[in-house]
Amino acid sequence: MKRYQTYLFDFDYTLADSSKGIVICFRNVLERHGHTGISDETIKRTIGKTLEESFTIMTGITDTETLAAYRKEYVKEADIHMTVNTFLFSETLEVLQRLKASGAKVGIISTKYRYRIMSLMNQKLPENFLDIVVGGEDVKTPKPSPEGLNFAISHLGTEKADTLYIGDSTVDAETAQAAGVDFAGVLHGVTTREELAPYPHICIGNDLNMLI
Repeated sequence: MKRYQTYLFDFDYTLADSSKGIVICFRNVLERHGHTGISDETIKRTIGKTLEESFTIMTGITDTETLAAYRKEYVKEADIHMTVNTFLFSETLEVLQRLKASGAKVGIISTKYRYRIMSLMNQKLPENFLDIVVGGEDVKTPKPSPEGLNFAISHLGTEKADTLYIGDSTVDAETAQAAGVDFAGVLHGVTTREELAPYPHICIGNDLNMLI
């Protein structure tokens, strides 16, 4: 694979498996409001979308005030359940460290809140290891809008031709395409190779070792 100067990663199902925490948080909110019979798989299929989009998919609710209230409840649940139920994939740290050692810049672009990402990554990585982290609270328009990617590329002073975005979902593939950067798909999550394949990509791998 071509060597890039900048590697920007999605977080959930790309660097880490937070599905256990996500399922707990969604289920607690959904069942509190009488939304039952929603499978774990259905919840996991929404990972990578905004909380409001996810609640709409699972409940059919489109009222903005209700969705905002559900989002606030979810965030409170996540403060309790998320970090302790999030685990980096086995190869994540080694891949990040090897990319960094090669002289590349490394960052994260996610719909997940930045502070939530950092609460885990600060436990696992040296201080100031990551060159940039852009979370859901840092953008006006979430993925697949290229806003977060474009901000990171501008902030880091890198070129789009020298940047690779790595993610697990079709939303990530669309984000890379919208930003005009190369995309690599990883099959850690629930999105299949067949679902990712129609989108422009450099490669699709079973894990992050494809990058090194």
